Amino acid sequence: MKNQLLLLVLITALLSSCSGNKDKVVVKQDAITQKSYNLNTSKLDSLFEVLDKKGEFMGSIALSYDGTIIYTNAIGFADIETQKKATLNTKYRIGSISKMFTAALVLKAIEDNKITLEQTIETYFPKVENANKITIENLLNHRSGIHNFTNDKAFITYLSEYKTPEEMVAIISNFKSDFEPNTKGDYSNSNYVLLSIILEKVYDSSLKAIITEKISIPLNLKSTYYGAKINTADHESNSYKLSTEWTKGPEVDLSIPMGAGAIVSTASEVTIFLDALFTDKIISAQNIEKMTSIKESYGMGITRFSISDRESFGHSGSLGGFKSLAMYFPKEKLGIALTSNGDTGKKHEILTEALGYYFNDSFLEAAEADLIKYAGAYISVDDKSDSFTFTHEKNALVLEIGPDMRETMIYKGDHKFLFEQVYAESFTFEFSPEKQELLVKQGDYEGIYKKQ
Repeated sequence: MKNQLLLLVLITALLSSCSGNKDKVVVKQDAITQKSYNLNTSKLDSLFEVLDKKGEFMGSIALSYDGTIIYTNAIGFADIETQKKATLNTKYRIGSISKMFTAALVLKAIEDNKITLEQTIETYFPKVENANKITIENLLNHRSGIHNFTNDKAFITYLSEYKTPEEMVAIISNFKSDFEPNTKGDYSNSNYVLLSIILEKVYDSSLKAIITEKISIPLNLKSTYYGAKINTADHESNSYKLSTEWTKGPEVDLSIPMGAGAIVSTASEVTIFLDALFTDKIISAQNIEKMTSIKESYGMGITRFSISDRESFGHSGSLGGFKSLAMYFPKEKLGIALTSNGDTGKKHEILTEALGYYFNDSFLEAAEADLIKYAGAYISVDDKSDSFTFTHEKNALVLEIGPDMRETMIYKGDHKFLFEQVYAESFTFEFSPEKQELLVKQGDYEGIYKKQ
């Protein structure tokens, strides 16, 4: 746990408290729960106006409730060189969000009796080390041990070149395994390139055609497809990185990532895909359950997030200068997606602001006397090198992460605090002052820590 916290905090954002405002808009009322859902659209509009004016973000956002788009916005340029402004129709490369599509297609192939989760991959890739031990399931949930080709130094030398599937298999097959299959989880784009090729073989079709036939056409997603060379005349965007000014990012040839990152879409259509996925319109509820079963942080092409005690599933993406993030909250029927072709690190702020305006949570304030009791250092009863340290200040409890990193906890009442993380599962800290103990929860992990 100690290393996991320090690693994940680098991509952390906290949900801020949002009090009642006169400009709230009631979006929809759920017929079952009779709960009215509110979204402060004027606040979101203002946020995007400021970002656009400062030139700190270029891209689009969309929120959907129960499959219906309830908010969308786009700012910046699709193409700076021609001063072509981004619109709601602008399309972006969504990077590794593509893995959710690919995983769904693999599970669909299982439903079509084309493959099974348990079968090994030596028939398809005999030269991949441990192919006779690696299963389709191991590829899906990053437990194969196959080295991630994008981590190899050589990747930068060919990322803009066309590669055939055979060439990609050869590149991946040349790597030694990082670990024995199914002994742990470790993210690897290689897994999803191989899954893409398996799909093409079992359906005797291109991945582009499979995506179109089994996802885009049934869901009426007219702007979602396997991409090619960027075509700004077709509402596609170039990507940019900011130094002293925006400069074009590298254009990755999409023959390389395939189902690991080659899909182009809009923020709105990503949320429509998410709603369809989680309402059994693409694969069965049984396979959704398999897809969202998390082992050591990884599901099948999906990650679990916990935001303010609400469970969501999704994925992030990064390809060239494109950055993206998508989440779906099954219980709340909420989908949210950000697609960007230019980001100075504002993506997390936008996400947390948008969710804050939607959920409108009221956070509690702990008593000063209790905060004094909670403060201190706590060491794991199972691992003496694993610890957490808290201080209290200004009616708040602060987690001391490092010399220059401190985060204020969100108090939820009854001795319970949250540490929110956008790109990883959040921490829950439950204090027991009488026992001088702390219960730490993150995903499936639970650990007891003793106060020193």
